[in-house]
Amino acid sequence: MNIFNPVEVNNFPTFEDSSFAANLLPQQIELIVAATDLSESRLDLWLSAQLPEFSRSRWQKLISQGHVRIADRVCTDKKYKLKAGDRVYVSIPPPEAIDLVPESIPLDILYEDAHLAIVNKPAGMVVHPSAGHSTGTLVHALLAHCPLSQIGGIQRPGIVHRLDKDTSGAIAIAKTDFAHQHLQQQLQAKTARREYLGVVYGTPKVDSGTIDLPIGRHPVDRQKNTILALDLGGKSAVTHWQIEERLRSFSLIRFRLETGRTHQIRVHATKMGHPIVGDPVYGTGRSIGVKLPGQALHAHRLELIHPETGELISVTAPIPAYFQTLVQVLRNR
Repeated sequence: MNIFNPVEVNNFPTFEDSSFAANLLPQQIELIVAATDLSESRLDLWLSAQLPEFSRSRWQKLISQGHVRIADRVCTDKKYKLKAGDRVYVSIPPPEAIDLVPESIPLDILYEDAHLAIVNKPAGMVVHPSAGHSTGTLVHALLAHCPLSQIGGIQRPGIVHRLDKDTSGAIAIAKTDFAHQHLQQQLQAKTARREYLGVVYGTPKVDSGTIDLPIGRHPVDRQKNTILALDLGGKSAVTHWQIEERLRSFSLIRFRLETGRTHQIRVHATKMGHPIVGDPVYGTGRSIGVKLPGQALHAHRLELIHPETGELISVTAPIPAYFQTLVQVLRNR
């Protein structure tokens, strides 16, 4: 298992255009029901399929609160049956303000200057406040440490991209709005490089490959994502992978993200037939005799262009002890 130097800085050309359009859901949405979209005509289910950014329960709440109209009439019946040609109007209320109190939580800083920081997030820490996680998040810790950009909104200040709760490793944080715009532009342009290490069940027949399969919200289990065709609401998702080490009936794999969909590596690895060890959502549930905080997935290396200097910042997050123990145990079997 290779451990790289923690930080490398090299010259790199700057972006000429730093404009950025925030990828936020519009406040007012108009949808027209097509005959091809009526595999599920019930209003809450149809909205969940068309706009999976919100869960079904969230849509049910919006409907009951009068935020959905059919033509010119407010509809508060979640079971309303849509017809082809119906015009559905949705008004998304602004997020409720929450009181984010800075918390003195230790941070493992891999890189930091006046514009950005890169933090080694531990497994088990949620990135930003959400339902059931009102304290103890990375955002709470960051607020006690440094100023943050405000582009991410009131719940996600400074957050440029996310890591799942039980995924450890490098995550970029923006301190200024300009840095936030620039870093997100790099992710969209696919010039930022994100590499992960994961331990999977089984051993692929080949040493490397690319998974190019769209991902979307699972049509039944709304807490999961799945492979979903583009015409059914899936979004393009590309993951490159290479075996680092074969461990008998397991493999240590390096994954490189080309896109960044929710649970992308976990969904793609499962589709390969090699789910991530310890994954409580997409995994096999089979015990391997090593206590893990969750899936054995670590954001190992992050490369990005510095928004102000144009230099290439390359940071490696040290591999957690439990991850190294897992690999060693599998080597010795």
